[in-house]
Formats: sequence, structure tokens, C-alpha cells
Amino acid sequence: MEVEVKLRLPDGAAHQRLSDVLAPWHLRTHLQENLFFDGAAGELSAQRAVLRLRFYDGDARCVLSLKAKAQLSGGVSRVEEEEEEVEPPALGRACVADPNKLLTSLPASRIMEKVKMVFFSNGDAGERRDELVCLGGFRNVRGVYKWEEEGLTLELDETHYDFGTSYELECETAEPEKAKEVLEALLKKHGVPYSYSQSSKFATFRAGKLLP
Repeated sequence: MEVEVKLRLPDGAAHQRLSDVLAPWHLRTHLQENLFFDGAAGELSAQRAVLRLRFYDGDARCVLSLKAKAQLSGGVSRVEEEEEEVEPPALGRACVADPNKLLTSLPASRIMEKVKMVFFSNGDAGERRDELVCLGGFRNVRGVYKWEEEGLTLELDETHYDFGTSYELECETAEPEKAKEVLEALLKKHGVPYSYSQSSKFATFRAGKLLP
């Protein structure tokens, strides 16, 4: 179970202000490309599951993930998540070009075995047709910061959709209420406006418009 605090920033000015505050703790910045997949008949979305390929810094790295049963309330996200490296990343690109390669070209993938068993398990195997489609996606600039004093790793996101840009501060933690309190105090101290995120990036992407 992945548990994260998610705080939404209203605009680029707030994002820049917080970026300046966090600058002394900066570790790295990633350029991410996120692409999503579903069954041709919506088999994954029907069960609240999200299958994603994420490319880092061009094609330096590719990660396959499966998320399910997401809950987001009060700025705290909880989701079942599994991740695997795809090697080489060029194989991930081949799967984007032909999504069904995810089903046939990753024989050692526990995630894809689960997708086959859980989401394509209805009906007789000789009659059904297992097929994936690429839904498209979005790009994200993620600054990673290590707040040693509080023992927190922070992620500051600038997410670019075809229809606009959103800004968000995230923090994965086993103590979400405590982390949220610390982060809110930091934002208030430096006059950075924020609100609790009410939707995931994927939900925003699928809605085709910026969501709170």
C-alpha cells in the first residue's frame, strides 16, 4: 500500500515560491513521461485499476506500474501499487507503439501475469481476446527534495497536460497525518497557498480538464 500526502498548489507562482524554499534540500529533478493502458473493453478501469509505463529523463529508465483501489481524502492518498523496471527502456517504447507487447514481450513480469489473471480471466481462454490499448498520457517535471530535519522526502510536481498545467507537493510516508501537519506548517510559514488534492493526476488526465 502506497500512502502519500498530496497538496495542490494553485498556480506557477506558488510552485516557484515553494521551489525556492526547498532549494537547499534539492536532490535531483526528473523529466517524466507517463503513458497509460487499458483493456480494449475497459477491463482495468472497470475494476479501478491503472496500468502505466513511466519513462525518466528521455529513455534513461522505464518503470511499469499497476495501481488499484485508490482512495484520496483530506489530502492523503492510499493505493495498492506494484512496480517493475523494464529493461531495456527501448522495450517500453516498443510496448507503447504496440500495447499488446506488454502481454507478450515481458514473460518475467509479475505485473503482467497479474493483469492477465485478474483482468482478462472471464470466459473461456479460447474464446476471449486479450487486448490492450494505449490511452495516451502526460509529462511531469518532478523535483525531489530530502528534508533531513523531518526525515521526509518531498516531490514537487509540475504536470503538463494537453489542456493545462497543475502543481502539487507530494510526500510518501507511513505517518500521513503527522507529515501533513509538518508540510502545512512549512507552507503557511512561507506564505505558499495550497489546498488538499481531491483528484489524482490520472483522474485529471481522463477528465480532460484541470481538477482540484
